[in-house]
Amino acid sequence: MMRGGPRWGADYTPGWSLMTAKERDEHREQMRSAKTREECVALRDKHHEQMAARAKEKGVAMPAQPRRDACQGFKP
Repeated sequence: MMRGGPRWGADYTPGWSLMTAKERDEHREQMRSAKTREECVALRDKHHEQMAARAKEKGVAMPAQPRRDACQGFKP
């Protein structure tokens, strides 16, 4: 079970500025539906790969890792 507030947005989600409003909503729902830390990490990592590819296509720099851990609120 996740503790704390939401873990998505510009501070947590790499490529946030490259996403459409619909993609942001879909990503938010996917992250919200994660039941375990492992599931959250898998979603986060897959999303990061997709956004890194999109950034490369557009010639935009993107950090190698998210600024904050979107999955930190899950109990160990």
